[in-house]
Amino acid sequence: MTVIGTVGLAGSGKGEAAEVAREEGVPVVTMGDVVREACRERDLDPAEHHGQAARDLREENGPDAIAERTLPRVREHRDDHDTVLIDGIRSDVEVDRFQEAFGEEFALVSVEAPFEVRAERLGERGRDESDRDLKALRERDERELGFGMGEAMDEADVVIENTDSLESFHETIRRLLRDGPDAVKP
Repeated sequence: MTVIGTVGLAGSGKGEAAEVAREEGVPVVTMGDVVREACRERDLDPAEHHGQAARDLREENGPDAIAERTLPRVREHRDDHDTVLIDGIRSDVEVDRFQEAFGEEFALVSVEAPFEVRAERLGERGRDESDRDLKALRERDERELGFGMGEAMDEADVVIENTDSLESFHETIRRLLRDGPDAVKP
Protein backbone atom coordinates (compact mmCIF):
# COMPACT_ATOMS: atom_id res chain seq x y z
CA MET A 1 0.00 0.00 0.00
CA THR A 2 1.12 3.53 -0.72
CA VAL A 3 0.18 6.22 1.76
CA ILE A 4 0.39 9.72 0.32
CA GLY A 5 0.26 12.62 2.75
CA THR A 6 -0.40 16.16 1.58
CA VAL A 7 0.87 19.31 3.20
CA GLY A 8 0.45 22.92 2.11
CA LEU A 9 -0.81 26.31 3.10
CA ALA A 10 -4.44 27.38 2.76
CA GLY A 11 -5.53 27.70 -0.86
CA SER A 12 -2.61 25.69 -2.24
CA GLY A 13 -4.84 22.92 -3.59
CA LYS A 14 -4.82 20.16 -0.97
CA GLY A 15 -8.61 19.98 -1.02
CA GLU A 16 -8.61 19.72 -4.81
CA ALA A 17 -6.08 16.89 -4.57
CA ALA A 18 -8.33 15.10 -2.09
CA GLU A 19 -11.32 15.57 -4.37
CA VAL A 20 -9.42 14.07 -7.33
CA ALA A 21 -8.43 11.12 -5.13
CA ARG A 22 -12.07 10.51 -4.20
CA GLU A 23 -13.08 10.69 -7.87
CA GLU A 24 -10.40 8.09 -8.63
CA GLY A 25 -11.68 5.77 -5.89
CA VAL A 26 -8.73 6.43 -3.58
CA PRO A 27 -9.74 6.64 0.08
CA VAL A 28 -9.06 10.03 1.66
CA VAL A 29 -8.43 10.32 5.37
CA THR A 30 -8.80 13.94 6.46
CA MET A 31 -6.95 14.91 9.61
CA GLY A 32 -9.45 17.71 10.18
CA ASP A 33 -12.14 15.03 10.65
CA VAL A 34 -10.21 13.83 13.71
CA VAL A 35 -10.34 17.34 15.13
CA ARG A 36 -14.04 17.73 14.30
CA GLU A 37 -14.70 14.43 16.08
CA ALA A 38 -12.78 15.69 19.12
CA CYS A 39 -14.96 18.82 19.09
CA ARG A 40 -18.11 16.71 19.13
CA GLU A 41 -16.70 14.56 21.97
CA ARG A 42 -16.21 17.77 23.96
CA ASP A 43 -19.60 19.25 23.01
CA LEU A 44 -17.92 22.03 21.04
CA ASP A 45 -18.97 23.51 17.72
CA PRO A 46 -16.31 22.48 15.17
CA ALA A 47 -16.92 25.66 13.17
CA GLU A 48 -15.99 27.79 16.16
CA HIS A 49 -13.57 25.63 18.15
CA HIS A 50 -11.61 23.64 15.54
CA GLY A 51 -8.31 25.41 16.25
CA GLN A 52 -8.73 25.23 19.99
CA ALA A 53 -9.58 21.52 19.87
CA ALA A 54 -6.48 20.85 17.75
CA ARG A 55 -4.28 22.74 20.24
CA ASP A 56 -5.91 20.93 23.18
CA LEU A 57 -5.36 17.50 21.60
CA ARG A 58 -1.69 18.30 21.05
CA GLU A 59 -1.25 19.70 24.58
CA GLU A 60 -3.00 16.74 26.20
CA ASN A 61 -1.55 13.92 24.09
CA GLY A 62 1.61 15.25 22.47
CA PRO A 63 2.39 17.02 19.21
CA ASP A 64 1.59 13.92 17.13
CA ALA A 65 -1.83 13.36 18.75
CA ILE A 66 -3.86 14.08 15.61
CA ALA A 67 -1.61 11.88 13.48
CA GLU A 68 -1.89 9.12 16.07
CA ARG A 69 -5.70 9.29 15.91
CA THR A 70 -5.51 9.26 12.11
CA LEU A 71 -3.52 6.01 11.86
CA PRO A 72 -6.43 3.59 12.47
CA ARG A 73 -8.46 5.37 9.79
CA VAL A 74 -5.65 4.86 7.28
CA ARG A 75 -5.14 1.23 8.28
CA GLU A 76 -8.85 0.51 7.70
CA HIS A 77 -8.17 0.79 3.97
CA ARG A 78 -4.99 -1.29 3.91
CA ASP A 79 -6.57 -4.55 2.69
CA ASP A 80 -8.89 -3.07 0.07
CA HIS A 81 -6.84 -0.31 -1.59
CA ASP A 82 -3.39 0.16 -3.07
CA THR A 83 -3.27 3.86 -2.20
CA VAL A 84 -4.64 6.04 0.59
CA LEU A 85 -4.36 9.82 0.74
CA ILE A 86 -3.97 11.65 4.06
CA ASP A 87 -5.24 15.20 3.70
CA GLY A 88 -4.10 18.01 5.97
CA ILE A 89 -0.75 17.24 7.56
CA ARG A 90 0.26 20.28 9.61
CA SER A 91 3.71 19.55 11.09
CA ASP A 92 6.99 17.77 10.78
CA VAL A 93 6.11 15.81 13.94
CA GLU A 94 3.07 14.40 12.15
CA VAL A 95 5.25 13.53 9.15
CA ASP A 96 7.64 11.68 11.47
CA ARG A 97 4.73 9.71 12.96
CA PHE A 98 3.49 8.63 9.53
CA GLN A 99 7.00 7.73 8.39
CA GLU A 100 7.42 5.65 11.53
CA ALA A 101 4.08 3.89 10.96
CA PHE A 102 4.35 3.26 7.21
CA GLY A 103 8.06 3.40 6.41
CA GLU A 104 8.83 3.38 2.71
CA GLU A 105 5.12 3.11 1.90
CA PHE A 106 4.69 6.74 2.99
CA ALA A 107 5.32 9.67 0.65
CA LEU A 108 4.85 13.31 1.53
CA VAL A 109 3.64 15.70 -1.17
CA SER A 110 3.85 19.44 -0.65
CA VAL A 111 1.24 21.33 -2.67
CA GLU A 112 2.44 24.90 -3.14
CA ALA A 113 1.31 28.14 -4.74
CA PRO A 114 2.34 31.79 -4.29
CA PHE A 115 0.51 33.89 -1.70
CA GLU A 116 -1.30 35.99 -4.31
CA VAL A 117 -2.61 32.90 -6.13
CA ARG A 118 -3.77 31.32 -2.88
CA ALA A 119 -5.44 34.55 -1.75
CA GLU A 120 -7.34 34.79 -5.03
CA ARG A 121 -8.49 31.17 -4.78
CA LEU A 122 -9.63 31.58 -1.20
CA GLY A 123 -11.48 34.76 -2.11
CA GLU A 124 -13.30 32.91 -4.87
CA ARG A 125 -14.00 29.97 -2.56
CA GLY A 126 -15.32 32.35 0.10
CA ARG A 127 -16.17 29.79 2.78
CA ASP A 128 -16.10 32.58 5.34
CA GLU A 129 -15.22 36.25 5.58
CA SER A 130 -11.61 35.52 6.62
CA ASP A 131 -11.04 33.92 3.19
CA ARG A 132 -11.26 37.42 1.69
CA ASP A 133 -9.00 39.07 4.27
CA LEU A 134 -5.34 39.20 3.22
CA LYS A 135 -4.17 40.10 6.72
CA ALA A 136 -6.05 37.12 8.15
CA LEU A 137 -4.51 34.85 5.51
CA ARG A 138 -0.99 36.07 6.40
CA GLU A 139 -1.74 35.43 10.07
CA ARG A 140 -3.09 31.97 9.25
CA ASP A 141 0.05 31.20 7.23
CA GLU A 142 2.22 32.30 10.17
CA ARG A 143 0.18 30.21 12.62
CA GLU A 144 0.37 27.09 10.45
CA LEU A 145 4.05 27.59 9.75
CA GLY A 146 4.47 27.94 13.52
CA PHE A 147 2.99 24.47 14.02
CA GLY A 148 5.90 23.08 11.99
CA MET A 149 4.25 23.11 8.58
CA GLY A 150 7.24 24.81 6.97
CA GLU A 151 9.51 22.05 8.21
CA ALA A 152 7.05 19.45 6.95
CA MET A 153 6.95 21.12 3.53
CA ASP A 154 10.75 21.09 3.48
CA GLU A 155 10.72 17.32 4.11
CA ALA A 156 8.42 16.58 1.16
CA ASP A 157 9.37 13.79 -1.20
CA VAL A 158 7.62 15.68 -4.00
CA VAL A 159 6.68 19.34 -4.47
CA ILE A 160 3.79 20.10 -6.79
CA GLU A 161 3.67 23.74 -7.85
CA ASN A 162 -0.03 24.40 -8.33
CA THR A 163 0.18 27.50 -10.51
CA ASP A 164 -1.11 26.18 -13.83
CA SER A 165 -4.68 25.39 -14.83
CA LEU A 166 -7.01 23.38 -12.64
CA GLU A 167 -7.13 20.68 -15.34
CA SER A 168 -3.33 20.44 -15.35
CA PHE A 169 -3.26 20.14 -11.55
CA HIS A 170 -5.93 17.42 -11.62
CA GLU A 171 -3.92 15.47 -14.21
CA THR A 172 -0.79 15.75 -12.07
CA ILE A 173 -2.68 14.40 -9.06
CA ARG A 174 -4.14 11.54 -11.14
CA ARG A 175 -0.62 10.65 -12.30
CA LEU A 176 0.61 10.78 -8.68
CA LEU A 177 -2.17 8.45 -7.54
CA ARG A 178 -1.86 6.09 -10.50
CA ASP A 179 1.93 5.91 -10.95
CA GLY A 180 3.34 7.07 -7.62
CA PRO A 181 5.45 10.00 -6.43
CA ASP A 182 8.32 9.42 -8.86
CA ALA A 183 5.92 10.05 -11.76
CA VAL A 184 5.41 13.69 -10.78
CA LYS A 185 8.93 14.66 -9.82
CA PRO A 186 10.41 17.35 -12.05
